[in-house]
Amino acid sequence: METTSMAKSRPVSAKADQHTKKTLPVLGMSCAACAASVESMLKSTEGVYDAAVNYADQTVLVDYNPTVTNPPAMQQVVQQIGYDLVVADDEAESRRQAEAAQQAHVQDLKRRTIWAAMLSVPVVVLGMVFMHLPYANYLMLVLTAPVLFVFGRSFFVNAWKQAKHGKANMDTLVALSTGIAFLFSTFNTVYPEFWLSRGLEPHVYFEAAAVVIAFILLGKYLEEQAKSNTSTALKKLMGLQPKTVRVIADGREQELPIAQVTPGMAILVRPGEQIAVDGKVLDGQSYVDESLISGEPVPVEKKSGDRVFAGTINQKGSFRFTAEQVGSQTVLAQIIRRVQEAQGSKAPVQKLVDKIAGIFVPVVVGIALLSMAAWLVFGRSADAGENAFTHGLLALVTVLVIACPCALGLATPTAIMVGIGKGAEQNILIKDAESLELGHKVDTVILDKTGTITEGKPTLTDQIWLNEQTNTAENRQILRALESQSEHPLADAVVKGLSELPSSPLKGELIRPDNAAKSIQNFTSLTGRGVNGTVGDTAYFVGNESLIREQQITLPAPLAEAAARLRDEAKTVVFFANAQTVLAVLAIADRIKETSRAAIASLQRQGIEVWMLTGDNQQTAAAVAHQVGIRHVKAEVMPDDKAQLVKQLQAAGNVVAMVGDGINDSQALAEADVSIAMGKGSDIAIDVAHMTLITSDLNGVPKALALSRKTVRTIRQNLFWAFIYNLIGIPIAAGVLYPAFGFLLNPMLAGAAMALSSVSVVTNSLRLKAAKI
Repeated sequence: METTSMAKSRPVSAKADQHTKKTLPVLGMSCAACAASVESMLKSTEGVYDAAVNYADQTVLVDYNPTVTNPPAMQQVVQQIGYDLVVADDEAESRRQAEAAQQAHVQDLKRRTIWAAMLSVPVVVLGMVFMHLPYANYLMLVLTAPVLFVFGRSFFVNAWKQAKHGKANMDTLVALSTGIAFLFSTFNTVYPEFWLSRGLEPHVYFEAAAVVIAFILLGKYLEEQAKSNTSTALKKLMGLQPKTVRVIADGREQELPIAQVTPGMAILVRPGEQIAVDGKVLDGQSYVDESLISGEPVPVEKKSGDRVFAGTINQKGSFRFTAEQVGSQTVLAQIIRRVQEAQGSKAPVQKLVDKIAGIFVPVVVGIALLSMAAWLVFGRSADAGENAFTHGLLALVTVLVIACPCALGLATPTAIMVGIGKGAEQNILIKDAESLELGHKVDTVILDKTGTITEGKPTLTDQIWLNEQTNTAENRQILRALESQSEHPLADAVVKGLSELPSSPLKGELIRPDNAAKSIQNFTSLTGRGVNGTVGDTAYFVGNESLIREQQITLPAPLAEAAARLRDEAKTVVFFANAQTVLAVLAIADRIKETSRAAIASLQRQGIEVWMLTGDNQQTAAAVAHQVGIRHVKAEVMPDDKAQLVKQLQAAGNVVAMVGDGINDSQALAEADVSIAMGKGSDIAIDVAHMTLITSDLNGVPKALALSRKTVRTIRQNLFWAFIYNLIGIPIAAGVLYPAFGFLLNPMLAGAAMALSSVSVVTNSLRLKAAKI
């Protein structure tokens, strides 16, 4: 993807007014800190105006001056710090290479996780049950070494990368604690006499080191597997464009690849085909499903002079149109580009535990070294005497063991795992842990109308007959027969509704689908107005009010009043008449879901501001908003307008959740802080969104936000207990109680305390399962 503009920015050369934006896949990132490193290196590169790394999508959106730098030069810069960029001739090839590399990485991580787990199990059994077996320590050493330095090698490599940049994260903690535990245990295995001669037991911690690596590898694998699916939405969007088109040239029809289509070409569209590019209808007439653009379920009539858009679907008619916008200029291409930019423009979210680790690791290392130094300086004058060095070394190891990141590392993922499971029980599918953490801050919810608040399909809601004499089985059969032959998209709603809906004034009598339709002669479709046909000598009409006026058919006052009332409710009114008088008034609308009003009221009670957006007209939008109690409404909006509102609300300091179900919502979903899709909506909306409401019940939104609040509260409790444990345990491990009480914490007890802290964190997280949302 590449775009060029003439926007002004900071001067980087004599031609600083040249901007090119390009999305490049990044390889080798394993944490949010990696994303920050790649971003900062690119931003400091000459000729680069801006760079935004999308860690979830493993891409970077670079805004650069093509006269100063280029992708291969940027690739070299990134390679210097241990990462890589995929630079290919076109975006499709670039994506393909990145996906192949990502899949290979996921498979490698899966293999390493399985092997680490398989080797860790016997180490734990030996360390906990059969520790006194001859050569048990040597066997554990042999089994643990590959877990750390083969299958867990990435933790040590990443820790080294962070250290080179003066940073620390969870990888640093894992590498330090498991590395020190392994080296200390190896020393105790090979040279146990050092401790035995001093009256101390040479304990080993191979099982702790192996289990930490195996557990965290499992977490990494699950995270990478989720990330590998993030580009699915974009691939599906790109797949909406047909590969070939039928072009009319010199009076002949020929098939051309989409890449060869140029503005001005005449393109033929047949029934059921997808429109390839944007353009204007030359001749012919049809209805086109434009839900991709507008979100509205009712196909739009197209005739000469009307605009058509790439990715939309033609219905039963056929027409020719002139290509106007092709390639990257189409509305569909702009939606794809903006979804990609919205995903890539978000600053990388630094994990809470990584932030903590950045402070915690240097502090712990400092305390460990200080403990050893204190023993060497003051230990000889104290009771420790000749054992000052021994106690100092023990204190150093004990501090690092007790600070092992099990409790810290478990604090967030265990609560998230339980929270995700709890969500699944409530029909809320959560695929982005960050959105579950961020949901508690949401103060504004934007709802798409069609398919979110409403059912998303036109339905026959009312049929009002003039009197009992007109409401006969024969007339209903004639009406159904006429509509079953009509090509108008609303006709299907009438046919289906007549089979299900009780009529008025005769309540309770249903039209059965198996009733034989009357034989209709002289059937005619009247474009833009309706249909007519004859039964015997009598002419019948079904259509809008224009058709009734045109045919000078009488509209009785009761039916005129009913039609006006139905229009006020933002329903589409259809008239059924014979040549003399209107026999019935029918109303078609997108019915509001039964749970929508209660869900919106629940959000408002929580102090959340609710907006409704729709591509529908102002009158319909106002009527729906009034029925469900929404005060903030924007109608007749395009996909870009929805995303712009999200940005405006975010710029005003709001944390925004977007709820939608269509392709036209995907841009706003990608832009929002928290995005929620309806389970019965489009695959693309579901892929882009962080959460999916499986049943499409809007009550899931307040439940999801409540679940987020409870999950975040649990995470904070877990972190509190992990830190209390460290605040108490680390000074004791350092030996502060020794001068007064002669007590020095044994590393084995430190390992047990570490395990106990992990159990307490997991137990607290499991309490979330019983919480009510």
